[in-house]
Amino acid sequence: MSEPSKRSTIYFEAELHQALRLKAASTDRTVSDLVNEAVRFALQEDQADLATFDEREQEPTMTYEELLNDLKTHGKL
Repeated sequence: MSEPSKRSTIYFEAELHQALRLKAASTDRTVSDLVNEAVRFALQEDQADLATFDEREQEPTMTYEELLNDLKTHGKL
């Protein structure tokens, strides 16, 4: 059994609210469904970004000056 939904008041810009209502009507979904899906997607993107940061944490870094010197050394500047 899933948890009951929680109620929250969200204030949308008028144009966004109109677009949401039109999309909900044209896709036979509720505004709540669309907002939940968008928030879920945003959170999944954040989770993926954090995982990438963790994976790259051990990569070597260089300063901007070191990067410029490296580019110059390799004839790219």
